[in-house]
Amino acid sequence: MRKPLIVLLIVVLAVLYSSLFVVQEGQRGIVMRFGKVIRGTDNKPLIYTPGLHVKIPFIESVKTLDARIQTMDNQADRFVTREKKDLIVDSYIKWRISDFGRYYLATGGGDISQAEVLLKRKFSDRLRSEMGRLDVKDIVTDSRGRLTTDVRDALNNGSAGSDDEVSTPAADNAIASVAKRIENETSDHTQTINPNSMAALGIQVVDVRIKQIGLPTEVSEAIYNRMRAERESVARSQRSQGQEEAEKVRAQADYEVTRTLAEAQREALIIRGQGDAAAAKLFANAFSKDPDFYTFIRSLRAYRNSFKNNQDIMVLSPDSDFFRYMRPPTNLKR
Repeated sequence: MRKPLIVLLIVVLAVLYSSLFVVQEGQRGIVMRFGKVIRGTDNKPLIYTPGLHVKIPFIESVKTLDARIQTMDNQADRFVTREKKDLIVDSYIKWRISDFGRYYLATGGGDISQAEVLLKRKFSDRLRSEMGRLDVKDIVTDSRGRLTTDVRDALNNGSAGSDDEVSTPAADNAIASVAKRIENETSDHTQTINPNSMAALGIQVVDVRIKQIGLPTEVSEAIYNRMRAERESVARSQRSQGQEEAEKVRAQADYEVTRTLAEAQREALIIRGQGDAAAAKLFANAFSKDPDFYTFIRSLRAYRNSFKNNQDIMVLSPDSDFFRYMRPPTNLKR
């Protein structure tokens, strides 16, 4: 008897365990019965909030959806501005599920990849249209924050039809078709939702951010080449000005050297002339007192300058007046 009771108790505990399920914080649960979603009176899927819940074991299963903010990192793409200039824009989107029933139906069972495909398509078209209305200066300056805000609001609220200056018909038609299918599956028409907004898919865009704005490779290379040419032109101009200033300084220095040397030479000649004049005056004063002695001194100097070594030869008559001081004193001519 005890063994069947134990088996029965185990079966009861297994059934009880399989009939309970827990939805974690940051998640929402959708219960499916035989693979079909359990719906409420308005034909919308029943959403289970975080906590402990009960389901029919072995018949019903639970599908959980992430209620946290998701990040979709977009691949850098090329956009054209109002000036017909290309820009490479790298961006990302923060989004979360606002209506879990709509989201589940729109994505074919909560497939996040389908949601991001629709969101990326709408975002890319809207950002391309918004950037096509702005200049490069407006995009990279203060208008950049306004640009992302406008794109976020347009994703959440959708376009206003003919009143909206920016239209994204391809993305709007894709979202509208999914929203139409959701409306056909449900019977709640009390809330009016723009069929070309992300709210029609149960998605709320929390934030849109542009990480980087750059130029295409070919444009960047052309700009760098132009900047390099401009810098080289400035460098050549600076070098030319430097060489010109160097020539001026060098010419001024040469002029100063030449002028200084000329003045020094003039002063030297003046001083030498004054010295020679003073010496001549002294000699004249000294020799005027004894002319014979002056004549004798001059002759000795002439002898010294004429006979510098033993090999010097002078051919003159012995009776020449040049040798009068070499003859005996008795033959000196006064």
